[in-house]
Amino acid sequence: MTVRLSIAQAAWQQHVTATAEAYGAALVPVVKGNGYGFGRPLLHKLAGELIGPVTDVCVGNVHELVDVPADVRPIVLTPTLVPPIGESAAVLTVGNTDHVEALRGGSGEVMVKLASSMRRFGATIDELPTLMRAVENLGLGVAGYGLHLPLAGSDEDRVAEIAAWLPHLSIEVPLWVSHLEPATLRALQTKYLPRRFKVRVGTALWHGIPKLDDLRLRADVLHTQPIGVGEIAGYHHTRAPFDGTLVVIGAGSAHGVAANGSPSKQELSPFHFARNRMALLERPHMHTSMVVVAAGSPTPQVGDWVDLQRPLITTQVEDLEWT
Repeated sequence: MTVRLSIAQAAWQQHVTATAEAYGAALVPVVKGNGYGFGRPLLHKLAGELIGPVTDVCVGNVHELVDVPADVRPIVLTPTLVPPIGESAAVLTVGNTDHVEALRGGSGEVMVKLASSMRRFGATIDELPTLMRAVENLGLGVAGYGLHLPLAGSDEDRVAEIAAWLPHLSIEVPLWVSHLEPATLRALQTKYLPRRFKVRVGTALWHGIPKLDDLRLRADVLHTQPIGVGEIAGYHHTRAPFDGTLVVIGAGSAHGVAANGSPSKQELSPFHFARNRMALLERPHMHTSMVVVAAGSPTPQVGDWVDLQRPLITTQVEDLEWT
């Protein structure tokens, strides 16, 4: 059983390089989670090859530091209450005084997280002086301010959030932002010189927005057998909705595969063959999923690959195919 990510290599590499060039020196690549489907170790390697010398990289949490190359400074985006041992080069994010206190006895630099309209974590304008004093009292350096902006709204809305913060921030400390188009970032840099801006880019860099057609998720077919309407199969003895073929696919919940949609809405199968959606018999199990293909419809055979419609950031890929 295998979940495969197929990549049109030349087109994908061209996209990554062009995106990096558009952002310029302000770009900091994000390599976190499942490595956007590619795996974190490979993305760290490809960042150096496609973007050029990478000095900084953003990772999701302290557990992802293990993959970062020795000559690259990691910026940990999620605060930790248990700091890593022997990782003084890592820049840890702090968004309140509890995050700072957790670093007592440590050294190095921190990223001071500022509150945005996301309201996830970060100091408000009123809380920032207290947070900065706590950082100073522990003898920690400040690598930058971090402002994580929402996907909702427009670049104009996001720039307005940035502008509201600037009078409250030291011009000597760079401001790290997110989710801005390259042209918007360049205009921001020009307008507020000599202030320095950095931009963390993940999805737009590795997947494109909207997602590139050059990336394709698939899974292999392990078994097929005829099934009649009303016959039972699966863990829950689910009845087949129609006559056809029961198809067992080598992808399941262990890969992050689930029905698309939500319990409050129609749940749709993530599997397609010959541009036809195949009906799930029941929800995917650990390493396999069972679908039913109606009689007369295009039916995959053992060894065929079916398309998998799932977010790459939540899918555990086992095989990369460069085409």
